[in-house]
Amino acid sequence: MAADGATTVVETGVGTVEAYDSGGDGPAVLFVHGTPGGCDQGALMGEFLVRAGMRVVAPSRPGYLDTPLTADVATPAQQAVLHAALMDTLGVDRFALMCWSGGGPSSYQLAADLPARVSAFVAIAAVSKPYTFEHPSQEAILFGRPGAWLMKEMARHSPKATVKMLVTEEGDLSKAAAKELVGAIWADESRREWVLRWLSTVSGAREEGFTNDRGQFPSLDLPLATVTAPVLLVHASTDSDVPFEHSTYAANQIPNCELLEIENGTHISVWTGPDDVVTRERIVTHLRW
Repeated sequence: MAADGATTVVETGVGTVEAYDSGGDGPAVLFVHGTPGGCDQGALMGEFLVRAGMRVVAPSRPGYLDTPLTADVATPAQQAVLHAALMDTLGVDRFALMCWSGGGPSSYQLAADLPARVSAFVAIAAVSKPYTFEHPSQEAILFGRPGAWLMKEMARHSPKATVKMLVTEEGDLSKAAAKELVGAIWADESRREWVLRWLSTVSGAREEGFTNDRGQFPSLDLPLATVTAPVLLVHASTDSDVPFEHSTYAANQIPNCELLEIENGTHISVWTGPDDVVTRERIVTHLRW
């Protein structure tokens, strides 16, 4: 969790949402987490935005952590309505939007639904079209108390092996490139600690949301062509989790769009990859549009 701000359960006119809010008077950014994830993931991934003077609002999507999953908030379109209701309840009219990975579907829908309210949009390695999870049983190991305990023990007892595992799992890299990236992460304390903290945001009470995403994503049909906000797509061409083609597809559909391709990166390159500092600066500039 980020050092400042607070996590609360918010009652909106549409449903209950758990959300992290960094607070502050800066421009508001709604951060929509991945699959699996939660408001803790949004808080961690949005720390660089807070340091840049922005207010980060990061909800847990339905079925993740303490946001209930009901039939009224199961689809990406319904979740987009819930995102908007959260910002309404917090008194935020106009805001920038940022998403990662499985946060793509509801975020693309939200940007299409609210052209007058979404000032700018950054989609990072985001799902934009039908997507099927290849190894759901492997993800399921992470959920519940045993999964949270496992991630904590791995990070504590085998941190370098854990970093290596993550790079291998999240990037389709050559052995040389993977070794170089692991070395760079391990040699940098801030990157190393970030990775180990991030692992806790994909384990624990997240199974219901993950199962729902598995059911929703294979039949996606998102209104990308009607998104009018300026969009920055950021994606590693060697991402082995969400293929790069999801961003090229979105780039071909969205009228006001720029694609930033990261070479020799992983699914979390914005935070741990080549030129990650420059990439994050580019994101901040775009969100201030």
